[in-house]
Amino acid sequence: MSGRRLTGAEAAAPRRRWRERLAAWRDQHLYSFFSSLGRLAARPFASALTVLVLGLALSLPLFFWLAYDNARAVSDGLREARDVTVFLDPGTDGAVAAALADELHRRGDVAAVLVRSPEEGLSELRRMSGFGEALDVLDGNPLPHVLVVTPRSTDPAHDPPLVAELRADPRTDLVQYDAAWRRKLSGILELGERLVAVVAALLAAATLMVIGNTVRMDIQTRIEEVAVMQLIGASNRFVRRPFLYSGLWYGLLGALCALAVVVAVELALAAPLAGLLHEYAQGADVRGLGPWPALVVLGAGAALGWSGAFVVVARHLANGRPGR
Repeated sequence: MSGRRLTGAEAAAPRRRWRERLAAWRDQHLYSFFSSLGRLAARPFASALTVLVLGLALSLPLFFWLAYDNARAVSDGLREARDVTVFLDPGTDGAVAAALADELHRRGDVAAVLVRSPEEGLSELRRMSGFGEALDVLDGNPLPHVLVVTPRSTDPAHDPPLVAELRADPRTDLVQYDAAWRRKLSGILELGERLVAVVAALLAAATLMVIGNTVRMDIQTRIEEVAVMQLIGASNRFVRRPFLYSGLWYGLLGALCALAVVVAVELALAAPLAGLLHEYAQGADVRGLGPWPALVVLGAGAALGWSGAFVVVARHLANGRPGR
């Protein structure tokens, strides 16, 4: 048995209905999107206060993250330094220093050895300390020969055996190896990273509660409107949509406010921070908030706003009476 062949109009009807439903869905979302913004603009003072609170709350984890990111950038060079500085006994002549340097060169665990004479050390001290005239009154050069030894590889958790051997050598007066200090620095940075995550989580929860409470008060002022929509058969999705977009706008505007606060503080502190880094960490630059982190902040703010509004509206709709 052969079925009846559909005409062109009948075959196009399902596609037309699908396009009509899609257009209706688009129009409803666009209306809710802009009408919710209009409701915020209708009460500018209350909306501005809410956005300002959200902006300050979201800016705090950004400041913590920027401080951590700059501290990590400055400390990268310090943590990568793995030289062992060996100060020989005062009065040791250059032949002894050269002999020790030659012995170290022949070791398989040593990559390089740099010998600094007392004259070179005094010249560098005169150049960097700013006390050149005071150094001129010295009768002699009190500085010893110094060897800067670079190990081939180091374990961050343990000192290389070379350090213990150099400390036991009778020709050495002091062996300086800052591995312990670098390990402490790494621990501080790990703590800072964890602190940034904890602060961000706490302030994200605070942002959710602020937006949720704001949307809840918005629901309270529109009890009769929501009740009428439900009486004429509006679905929960239709009732929920404008409140979700209100939460989205709160979160997005709060994120924009946070970015504005961070940029303003960056501009205010850029010059003194650059001068400080130039003095104490030459070659390091102040890291600001780049475009990708800014986009992440905007997306996080919008998501927090949408989520906070969704939780509150879902609770009221589940109760059956939006005003309860």
